[in-house]
Amino acid sequence: MEKLIDLIRPQLIIAGLFLFNGCQTGDQDLASAQAGISVEDLSADIAILASDDFEGRGPSTRGEERTIAYLQQEFADLGLEPGNGESYFQEVPLVELTTSPGSGMVIWTKEITTGPSYRREYVAWTKRVVDRVSLSRSDLVFVGYGIVAPEYDWDDYAGVDVRGKTVVMLVNDPGYATQDKDLFQGNAMTYYGRWTYKFEEAARQGAEGAFVIHETGPAGYPWDVVRSTWTGPQFDLVTDDMNLSRCAVEGWFTGELARNLFVLARQDFDSLKAEAARPGFRAVPLDLEISLTLSNTIRWSTSNNVLALLPGSDRDDEVVIYMAHWDHLGIDPRRDGDQIFNGALDNATGTAGLLELAEAFSQLKNRPARSILFLAVAAEEQGLLGSRYYATHPVYPLAKTVAALNMDGLNIYGPMKDVTVIGYGNSQLDDYVVKAAKEQGRVVRPDAAPEKGYFYRSDHFSFAKEGVPALYLESGIDHVEHGEDWTREQMDDYTAERYHQPSDEFDPAWDLTGAVDDLRLLLDIGYQLANGSSFPNWSKGNEFRAARDAMFERSRAGVP
Repeated sequence: MEKLIDLIRPQLIIAGLFLFNGCQTGDQDLASAQAGISVEDLSADIAILASDDFEGRGPSTRGEERTIAYLQQEFADLGLEPGNGESYFQEVPLVELTTSPGSGMVIWTKEITTGPSYRREYVAWTKRVVDRVSLSRSDLVFVGYGIVAPEYDWDDYAGVDVRGKTVVMLVNDPGYATQDKDLFQGNAMTYYGRWTYKFEEAARQGAEGAFVIHETGPAGYPWDVVRSTWTGPQFDLVTDDMNLSRCAVEGWFTGELARNLFVLARQDFDSLKAEAARPGFRAVPLDLEISLTLSNTIRWSTSNNVLALLPGSDRDDEVVIYMAHWDHLGIDPRRDGDQIFNGALDNATGTAGLLELAEAFSQLKNRPARSILFLAVAAEEQGLLGSRYYATHPVYPLAKTVAALNMDGLNIYGPMKDVTVIGYGNSQLDDYVVKAAKEQGRVVRPDAAPEKGYFYRSDHFSFAKEGVPALYLESGIDHVEHGEDWTREQMDDYTAERYHQPSDEFDPAWDLTGAVDDLRLLLDIGYQLANGSSFPNWSKGNEFRAARDAMFERSRAGVP
C-alpha cells in the first residue's frame, strides 16, 4: 500500500502544480488584459463618438451610418468575427412617426374652453401607424396611478369603464408617494410606475387617450427631458397590427397644467393625489372633455444593431453578452443655437467602454471557453427598440445566453470606493460583482435612487423580460476624495442641466479613472462567466425567474 501511495504522490504533485500554474496563467492573462484598458483610449473613443461629425447618432440618419461604420471597423481591426453570420449588423425594422398637433388641444368644460400650449404645457403623439388620429370631446377620467397589480391587490380601473375615454395618470407608483416600505416596493419604483406600463395598461383597458402627469421628483427628470424626448420624430418597431392596439393618443401633461385642469373640474389635485396612493382608490370622472387631432408623417426605415464575436475555445455555442446602446437623439432643427444632441455621457461613454472591453478580450493569450458577443444596440432612446428586437429575434439562443452585461453612462467623476448594481438582489450575478469588487477593494451597494426606476430604463431590461439574467452597473457614489454628497451633487447637476440636452458634450476634463475601474471590474465578471460552467439564474421569487426556468425546460425538451 505504501509503495502504491509513493507511486501516486508524484503524479498528484505534478497535477497540482499544473493546475496551480494554469490558475496563475489565467490570472496573469486577465490582469494583463485589465491593464490594457486605459483612460487615454477610452477618452479618444468618447470624443469621436460624441463629436458633431456623428450628428447626435440618431437612428436611420447619416449619424447612424457614420456610427455603425466606425464600430464595424473598430471591431474588425481587433480581429473579432462578424456576430451575425457573415455580417456585423442585425437590421432592426423601424417605423418613424413625426407627429404634428395641428390646431392644438382644446379642453371643454360646461362653461368655457381652454387651449393648453404644445411643448410648454403638454406633449402628445400617436404610435398608431396611420395618417391621422383624433380625440373628439373625449371624457377625461383621473385613474390615479393607472395600475392593475393583482399581486399588490391594487386596481385603479376597478368600477370604471374607460373605453373610448381619455385617462389621466400620476407618474411612479404609490410606494414612492407614501414612502411606505410595505406598499409596492416602497421608495423603489416598480415597473408599474414606468410610463411605458401606464400607456400599455390604458390601452388594455380600452382608453382612447392616455396622459401621464409630469412631476420632476417622481418622474426622475425635468420637463425639458420630456419636451426634447417626446417631440420630433418618434421610432417604434414594425408590428403586425401597425400599433392599432395602442391608445390613439398618448402624452404628458405638466404638473401645472394638471393642477389647472383639476381646478376647472372643481377638484383638488393634492387631495386626489393623496387618495390615489391609498388602497381602495376609485377613479374620478373630471367632467371635462378633450379634443385633439394629430397628423403623422410616416417614414419606414431600418436601423442596425452591431454585433462582434469572440468565439469560445471550448463551448462556443454558449454566449456572454456585453452591450451598450450607440444611439442618441440626433439633430433637432427647430432649436435655436446648438441643435446637435451629442449624447457624450449618454451613451458615447458606454459605447466606448464596449470597444475597450472588446480590445481587452482580444488581447487575451487564451480565449475564454464560452463565446463573447459585443452588442451595440440601436434606438434605446426611442424605447429600448434595438435590444428588444434582439431579445425577441436572438442571433444566439437565449437558453444558451449566460448573461447580458449592460453599460449605459459610465463614470465621469473619478474613482469610487463602491459600485452600484441597479436592481441589486435580483439575480445570482450579484455574487460575481461582489467578488470582483472585493478584489478592487470596493463594496457593492444597491441603487442610490431607486425611485427613478433605472432598472426599467435601459437595454438590460429587454433581456430580463425574456428571462435572461441581466446586469446593469453604475458608478458608485462614495468618491475616494470627495465623498457621497459631492458625487450626488454632480449627478443631480447632470440630470438637471445636460441629460437629453445638447449640452451633454464631451469634456476633456472628465476624470475617467473611475470608468476604467468599472470596465476592469466588468471584464473580470465576464471573464469568470465565460470560463465557468454554470448558468446564473434570477433570485427565487423574482418576477423574471419563471421565464428563465421555462427557457431551460424547453431547451431540455428540445423545443426552440
